[in-house]
Amino acid sequence: MMHDARPTDSKLLPSNAYTELAPGEEYKPVVPAGDLRAEVTPWSIGVGMAMVVLFTVACSYMALRAGNAIEASIPIAILAISFGRLRAVRSTILENVMVQSVGQAAGVVAAGATFVVPAMYINGVSASWWQIFLATFIGGSLGVALIIPLRKYFVKDLHGKLPFPEATAINNILVTGESSGGGAGKILIMAFVVGALFDFCVEGLHLWNAGLSSSTLLGGAGAGARVEVQLTAIAALFGLGYIIGIRYASIIAAGSVLSMLVMVPAVYLFGKGLAVFEFAGATYEIGEMSATEIFSAFVKPVGIGAIAISGLIGILRMWKIVAGSITLGFKAFRGGGQGVEEIRTQRDLKPSSVLAIQIASSLGLGLLFLVMGLMADYSFGASLKFGVVGMVVGFFLSFLFTPVAAQAIAIVGVNPVSGMTLITVVLAIGVMIAIGLKGTAGMLIALVIGTAVCTALSTSGALISDFKIGYWLGSTPRNQEKWKYLGLAVAALVVAAVIPLMDNAYHFVVEDPATGQMISNERELPAPQANMIAAVSRGLMENPANQPWLLYGLGGAVAFMLLMAGVPMLAFALGIYLPIAINVAVLAGAVAAWIVGKTGGTPAVREARKEQGTLIASGLMAGAAIFGVITAALRTKDFGALIRYISVGERFSLNQDGELISEAAHWYEGFTGQMIGLLMLLLLAFVCFALARLGARWEMAAKRGK
Repeated sequence: MMHDARPTDSKLLPSNAYTELAPGEEYKPVVPAGDLRAEVTPWSIGVGMAMVVLFTVACSYMALRAGNAIEASIPIAILAISFGRLRAVRSTILENVMVQSVGQAAGVVAAGATFVVPAMYINGVSASWWQIFLATFIGGSLGVALIIPLRKYFVKDLHGKLPFPEATAINNILVTGESSGGGAGKILIMAFVVGALFDFCVEGLHLWNAGLSSSTLLGGAGAGARVEVQLTAIAALFGLGYIIGIRYASIIAAGSVLSMLVMVPAVYLFGKGLAVFEFAGATYEIGEMSATEIFSAFVKPVGIGAIAISGLIGILRMWKIVAGSITLGFKAFRGGGQGVEEIRTQRDLKPSSVLAIQIASSLGLGLLFLVMGLMADYSFGASLKFGVVGMVVGFFLSFLFTPVAAQAIAIVGVNPVSGMTLITVVLAIGVMIAIGLKGTAGMLIALVIGTAVCTALSTSGALISDFKIGYWLGSTPRNQEKWKYLGLAVAALVVAAVIPLMDNAYHFVVEDPATGQMISNERELPAPQANMIAAVSRGLMENPANQPWLLYGLGGAVAFMLLMAGVPMLAFALGIYLPIAINVAVLAGAVAAWIVGKTGGTPAVREARKEQGTLIASGLMAGAAIFGVITAALRTKDFGALIRYISVGERFSLNQDGELISEAAHWYEGFTGQMIGLLMLLLLAFVCFALARLGARWEMAAKRGK
């Protein structure tokens, strides 16, 4: 229910907030159970919904463009505090918790959708917007219902025994940020404006060329040997590197060094003398192929294999968590994990309501699969069989993996969702084939199962962090649970609009100039996880002989070598798969962040500037993503292809089929346009330095004023 009580001053966290409790000791949250200060209000839910829309767009865009999503929880928490300070009656800490908890649905739904849904487009079995919406919403709803019985065990019974790294960071922001949140929010908003304007000038107005290449800037050096370094100089990727940090950005870039500066030249060197090369059902003239074409045909499959095996190894390395979590899931399903306290801070949805949601979500999946079977012209009996089997598979895998995702988040702060989703898709395809569902319909249903399960896992892992934050601060779990469903519904609607829009504007698959075949658009919509799942599902469901299994296997071997060398496998594998233009741009942002963190006259100043990184990066990516989606809309026929009237460096027009085509001006695609792009990237780095310096000064002034 909604409370109208006026806010009171929040307390500091108790001394036992992060430590194990002694026998008989009890943790008392910041807001006691008897304190009914404002929690669920029109303000907290309204701002939370606004955060859902904003960050669902941002997370989806970044996942599709760069293979990495924005971590939405921290910027949402900061914005909740900042906006709450602008009210006549300042928001309470529990209202801020609700804003963060509701808004955080953005990231989980975006992850579930963007990991799998593009695979449908890549494999030519595009889902309708309502299928995307239902798969993500039902999957997220199931994830919430499956994790509720485990809430008390994770957040109360194991208090102090699990680190909850992400929840701890957000909790500290909510507790301590009430005095300094205004300055932090201003930096976040300023960075948002910078990112929005920068990328709109690049991708909407085309005032300069962001597609930098060594062959153009260095007068063609290395191009003859197919040695080329590229960089996509946009704020979205720069911000991603700024927040990733120098270590992981370097590992990702190292993967690109192997792929583009070692493997591509090697393929060209040994293959250029062949008149025709036949491989995996296609023919190639390697001597006539560009570096980018060689990468797409022969190197990207290696990256797909490395990503797949890295995800599976990640699951195997967590076998203790997996085994223990599955056991825990069965106990919770029998009612053993359901809290019985009736005090406000331990009050969940009723067990009967939770069970009803689980049943309704499962039946919803079954009905969705039934309708999809009928739409594929199968008989009612066959469609009913597909629906029942798909429902059982989807629920069973969600049930098994939900506690795994939650426990992984609680222990290491990382959700191994990519590996578990891959397992889900493989098992679902195997079951579909076994019951006679093959081809397009079988692949579509299997991928929809994967979408639902992926969203369930992503949701459950994130919700356990929300529960822990609420436990520390004194929120009502039932409120977090109820309003999470509204957040999921809105987020599912947004991704169901954004993904088809991005495909309409840029296309997930484009024609390969070397072979004439349709291939994934790694330049503008790389979506690495979805490409991995698309390749695996296509290989299992359709014509396995025409898949580059050898290259997938080489990628798997690379993953094992990385494991033996102690190198983070998935980061390096993403580097192999993603175009070097993306990874060098990410590295540029990381280098800028590293330099900014080294500036300042004292250690305190340097640390304060370094701590602005999350704000600056989140703002850059969110602003760039929002305007990136707006730019995508301007490219579509539905909006009249309005980009034709505002673009400067590229001239857009519609062909006879109504498709948007472009022709770049000579200055734009040549040295002049790219040099301006390089200078503007350096200017962006300087602006980030200025924001970090300003934010550090505000932060230190706020601390001195305490």
